[in-house]
Amino acid sequence: MAVVFAALGGTSFRNSDLSDANFTGATLKNTDFRKANLTRTCFHKTKKLDLARPGETYLQKAQLPGVLVTGQGQDKNFDRQDLRGVNFKGANLVDASFIAANLSEANLQDADLSRAKLVQAQLDGTDFTGAILTGAYIEDWGITSDTKFDGVRCECVYMGLPTKENPHPLRKPDNREEVFADGEFGDFIKPIVDTLDLYHNQGVDPRAIAISFKQLAENHPDAELEIVAMEKRGTNKFLLRAKTAPNVDKSELSAEYFDTYNHIKSLPEQEIKLLLAEKENQIRRLETMVMTALERPNFYSNVEQVGTMTNNPSGISQNVSGGNVYGGMQAAQGNNNQQTSNTYASEQKQNLASAAAEIQQLLEQLSQSIPTNTVSGRMAVATEAIQRIENNPTLMQKVISALRAGGAAALEQLLSHPAASFVIAALEDWDNQ
Repeated sequence: MAVVFAALGGTSFRNSDLSDANFTGATLKNTDFRKANLTRTCFHKTKKLDLARPGETYLQKAQLPGVLVTGQGQDKNFDRQDLRGVNFKGANLVDASFIAANLSEANLQDADLSRAKLVQAQLDGTDFTGAILTGAYIEDWGITSDTKFDGVRCECVYMGLPTKENPHPLRKPDNREEVFADGEFGDFIKPIVDTLDLYHNQGVDPRAIAISFKQLAENHPDAELEIVAMEKRGTNKFLLRAKTAPNVDKSELSAEYFDTYNHIKSLPEQEIKLLLAEKENQIRRLETMVMTALERPNFYSNVEQVGTMTNNPSGISQNVSGGNVYGGMQAAQGNNNQQTSNTYASEQKQNLASAAAEIQQLLEQLSQSIPTNTVSGRMAVATEAIQRIENNPTLMQKVISALRAGGAAALEQLLSHPAASFVIAALEDWDNQ
């Protein structure tokens, strides 16, 4: 039955939780929705919704109330809009554009999203049950294990945006003669690992990324944020992917992260430098990792860094000039140099392994009294470990030698401990002093 609100001045739902509430057919003139929770709230066929008091809810979006009332959103542009929790159940969204929009927790059940642009859209907890996704463009969309795809009807999708030269970019299935069978798309697209995907589509600032992520981890230790991948996407685009604890609200984490990130980017250079000076070495290390990932798209934080393969793995120069006699002498000298290099490399590895073993033993010992299940705990272990290394001249010299010979990355590869990255960051700064 329709609920009609016609009280003078309108009914007030200010600060109310209206999650999943159904206002179908209601008259909402002057109704107060300020600061109300409108997650999946149904406004289908309501009257005078445009005269309600929306506050800062999604109802303030100019063209949104009309779509919520009529269900007709074909060809509409919602790019980069915050549409968290919106109810588009059964709506006609053919050819609509949601590029970089936040549709987390939205109800898209039975909606027709044929050829819709969902590129970079945030879709944590979004319900696509029974929706049509045939021909949708889904490059870098932010789905999670909580995104629902039950009964989705989809013949094919595209992993890039169309151009005149390529109107069907990166089609899946790859064979244009094939289509997804009923129910097959959900199994194909569901992410294997539940991650928080922080996609930066313009003006990538490594310093702001490092500070913002570290602050997010400190503010939410229970989220157990752990970077698992960094990827450069196209020109000046960057994806930071982090593993999280189960059941955390990724939509809130993402919103908080980008609020901080955009604020830091807007600060004057001098203020950023002061902010950096107050932070630990972990920020500088993370900034370096981001810059490395931007330069090398194949860089991932949880696997061994992959460098450029060469045809000369020994590292010995193979420049040859002159005649056969000179070339033969140089080749012989090269063999001797290679033997010397191999011997020296073996000694380096032994020193590196020895230093790593002592650091590993120290970290495990400290972990028995200091929990490492939080960022602050891991930092406490690392701080104590550094102090003990500094108080042990023999170990200190061994670690410095290992760093200068093999580098911090090589030393870190030999460590297996939650606090290892904090220790390495401090050692790098220590060695540079």
